Amino acid sequence: MEAIDVLKSRRSIRAFRDHPVEREKIKEIIDCARLAPTANNMQPWEFIVVKNADMREHIAGLADYGGFIRDAPVLVVVLCKETKYFLEDGCAATMNILNAACALGLGSCWVAGDKKPYAKKVTEITGAPSGFSLVSLIPIGYPGEQGRSISSKRNLSEVLHWESFS
Repeated sequence: MEAIDVLKSRRSIRAFRDHPVEREKIKEIIDCARLAPTANNMQPWEFIVVKNADMREHIAGLADYGGFIRDAPVLVVVLCKETKYFLEDGCAATMNILNAACALGLGSCWVAGDKKPYAKKVTEITGAPSGFSLVSLIPIGYPGEQGRSISSKRNLSEVLHWESFS
């Protein structure tokens, strides 16, 4: 799939088919994540791939609005070492994951991590060392739904400003 097509067609998927995701696809997705832009090339990220159903169930139970995590065959936990721009760097890596998954015919959804009450608990149960923060949780699998239509997005004319906001 072409890059612009991915950016324009990717949607959040919260329902997944009961079909495992190939290891090579997971590796390709994480490879794309590690190539995200990063301030001063710090690369503060680490990625934990959770395929274990009990662990996904546990994390799903912690995450408000993330119950569907239990139904995805894969969960990627995005962690970053607490550098000055860890959140920006981790978000860039998260977007690369979402877009790479789409390009490979997979569905995914960004579940918030930073500033959430469950963030510390997720870092603990995944064995992250101190000094790392949860940026996002990304369930991935073969889509069991299409996601919301593009018509729910604001029009370009509503968000594009030339030279100044007005």
